[in-house]
Amino acid sequence: MTQLKVDISKLQSFIDDQAWPAMQEEMNNCHRQLTLQTGKGNDFLGWVDLPVQLETSLLDHIRANAETIRQMARLFVVIGIGGSYLGSKALIEALANPFETMTGGSGYPTVVFAGENLSEDYHAHLLALLDKTEYAVAVISKSGTTTEPAIAFRLIKQHIEKKYGKKEARKRIFAITDVARGALKKLADTEGYSTYVIPDDVGGRYSVLTPVGLLPVAVAGYDILSLLDGAKQMRTVALTSPDFFQNPCTLYAAARNLLLRSGKTTEILVAFEPSLLYMIEWWKQLYGESEGKEHKGIFPAGVTFTSDLHSMGQYIQEGMRTLFETVISIGEPAKQLSVPIDTENLDGLNFLSGMRLSEVNRQAELGTMLAHVDGGVPNIRLTLPAISEYYLGQLIYFFEFSCALSGYALGVNPFDQPGVEAYKKNMFALLGKPGFEKETTELRNRL
Repeated sequence: MTQLKVDISKLQSFIDDQAWPAMQEEMNNCHRQLTLQTGKGNDFLGWVDLPVQLETSLLDHIRANAETIRQMARLFVVIGIGGSYLGSKALIEALANPFETMTGGSGYPTVVFAGENLSEDYHAHLLALLDKTEYAVAVISKSGTTTEPAIAFRLIKQHIEKKYGKKEARKRIFAITDVARGALKKLADTEGYSTYVIPDDVGGRYSVLTPVGLLPVAVAGYDILSLLDGAKQMRTVALTSPDFFQNPCTLYAAARNLLLRSGKTTEILVAFEPSLLYMIEWWKQLYGESEGKEHKGIFPAGVTFTSDLHSMGQYIQEGMRTLFETVISIGEPAKQLSVPIDTENLDGLNFLSGMRLSEVNRQAELGTMLAHVDGGVPNIRLTLPAISEYYLGQLIYFFEFSCALSGYALGVNPFDQPGVEAYKKNMFALLGKPGFEKETTELRNRL
């Protein structure tokens, strides 16, 4: 099958041709570190072989549980934060009809999310909804003590046990957690929840192709085998050779690092399909958390066009010239719709009559690219043949592999996140957590 392609033709005026051979050598070294597992964070490389190592029995179990959930629930609540929810949300949003819930649904449970924020209103509204519908829950956490999902699970566990009774509630709770350790694992064993394992060597933001992402996607009615097939295909490409002409992952990682070294410090991921909004959010976490350390890294931002051309478009066209864009270009939409003719033609658009909206969108994409390049914004184009499970599997693996290479080119560990703990320490101190008494006094004095 065809695959994702990377087009760097619009970088010619921004990157000197002589920079590419040296960058190829650098990428060769980064590729060796990744494939030979000699680089920083090499104890978190389980995601590299996930698409080919997931056992058929596990996938069958996920699909069987998804069917069980579909029989018992109209809503499936996924409790998690960061990589524990963004990947599955990105895939479901990309594949879904955005209006299904307004027209009776697709016949599959609607997947909703909790524990990704601390909003009292959000969770109160969710509990009110759960009062009125049949539901099941997946709680996702290696430790079981991450504040946001732990609070959400306390609330929902109390609700589900009160609504169904403890015995029935146990059948409706699915825990995705550590193989042996942590508060959630202990609780799951005590209560007898159906449990899935997050592999020790896979970090949260690389976990979308584990049960963390696969169970919610399967519950929503999408083909996880096709998703994994796409990831397998991209893995084969990614591992075969680091050569730019054969490997889109090394080409993308190289291009963005060369742009960074030329002063382009912000990358804007662009989609012309609104269904990819949460794919952008997932990408932002992947790259931001992987690269943003040691005062290094490219700042990841995102927009959806053409809507954001009427807001952020002005800044991108004429603001600070520290930006570059990476555009996800979709080859063929799933549906067909043409512009109708209007006898009055008051809007002057009859010249478009009979033209498919996808063609209008394509010309908007190409025109925007040229305008932004002319305005000093380099442009990388990722072409995906369609939005489907298979091609989204390609895209997920492409971004993961490219991110690891890019992190190594920066000289950082792409698989840790030491800075995430800073806000937690302050939050715990301000909340009066035992053991933080000294910090509590200091912070309250500062406030």
